Amino acid sequence: MAFLLPTTLAIIALVFSFANAFDPRPLQDFCVSANDPKATVFVNRRVCKDPKLVTEDDFSTSGLNVSGDPVGGGLSINTVNSDRIAGLNTLGISMARVDYESGAMASPHSHPQATELHLVLEGTLEIGFITADPSNPTKNRLYAKTLNAGDVFVIPPSLLHYQANVGKVKATSFNSLNSHNSDIVIASYQLFGSVPTISDDILSKAFRVDKETIQLIRSKFA
Repeated sequence: MAFLLPTTLAIIALVFSFANAFDPRPLQDFCVSANDPKATVFVNRRVCKDPKLVTEDDFSTSGLNVSGDPVGGGLSINTVNSDRIAGLNTLGISMARVDYESGAMASPHSHPQATELHLVLEGTLEIGFITADPSNPTKNRLYAKTLNAGDVFVIPPSLLHYQANVGKVKATSFNSLNSHNSDIVIASYQLFGSVPTISDDILSKAFRVDKETIQLIRSKFA
């Protein structure tokens, strides 16, 4: 039976290597983030507030009943994440209210760390995401739907997606994400607004257009 020991140990090591291949759930109930230069306890790259000093206000905010800050293109966003509620740090959840003027669009973007759930409160939105076509992985497939008040749509993590107000009046959605402060990658800004810039030659070949067209598009992101 001795010959089984190395094999058994190898299997155990393999299991533990997979088990440690992701960020484990924090063992403490919460880590309220704080700005304390003398603090020595960090969780998720943030300083943890002394639990004895934590109050109910660290887990609450208000103001989601109104539109947020305009971000251009007819969009306003009112975000609730760990920057706004210190107690959200490490809890893996956030939300945002997004208001869309008629014709406004959240251009194609992705959230590398989060699944996103959209609840339409008013108006009419088209929401869609792109992924590999199950019947032909060399091609892409769009999953899109027109939603009205009360409708819900989910975006899988990391996938390129968009939202557009296709109605004649203002639209509003509440979006929940399973990250306490999700990143956002906007495709157009990544491609045409990077510093230093991607060469016109590369982009013209990628989009199969002439360099003059690329230069025109780039000028909109200067």
